[in-house]
Amino acid sequence: MRTLVLSDIHANLTALDAVLADAGDVDAVWCLGDVVGYGPDPNECIARLAALPNLVCLQGNHDAAAIGQLALESFNHEARISVEWLRDVLTPDSLTFLKTLQPMRVEHGVTLAHASPRQPVLEYLLDSYSALENFDYFETPFCFVGHTHVPVLFIKHGAGINLQIPATNTTIQLHDRCIANPGSVGQPRDRDPRAAYAIFDAQDASWSTNRVDYDIAQVQIRMQSANLPERHISRLAGGW
Repeated sequence: MRTLVLSDIHANLTALDAVLADAGDVDAVWCLGDVVGYGPDPNECIARLAALPNLVCLQGNHDAAAIGQLALESFNHEARISVEWLRDVLTPDSLTFLKTLQPMRVEHGVTLAHASPRQPVLEYLLDSYSALENFDYFETPFCFVGHTHVPVLFIKHGAGINLQIPATNTTIQLHDRCIANPGSVGQPRDRDPRAAYAIFDAQDASWSTNRVDYDIAQVQIRMQSANLPERHISRLAGGW
């Protein structure tokens, strides 16, 4: 089964459409959460995802905040502005979609979590130490997470961890237990502004990392029209 694994779309329809076109035909789509937040196209992104066949979608922290399941106090000032705007513009259909999501599940023998298996909504897996602790919180060979907006692999070897930053457009075999992050579709934070995603092939347990260009300026114009925070607008071009 060839599966498109994506995360942190953050209401960026232009980036999402670029990823869907670049990925080509897939058997399933696994979205690891944060469909909304920051970007200008929350309803459009939800509608695009909801129409995809064999979709599995998790709830991210921004998704939870948009429907009132996560307190605004957990966000910084600019992110709060984005969430408050979201609550004003989400349609009833979008709210219904977000309310059906869960932050963690097991799908075809793979654990999926928005942030981490230990704390599925809010924990950032940014280092080997925190990743190593999280291996005690899932039983499947592999766990796919998002939330950090950075593509990374944490591969367990005995009592230790091998942290890998995968090169773009490369494929590796996932022979050991690992935690894999495909990066962000709509707001990358690894100094590469291109939309990030991965392809997981269950037949040979392969993980392919990919990047695709999209029209960032077009998205920034829509964000400005919506009076969204300038910091969220400017960071798209730099991938930070």
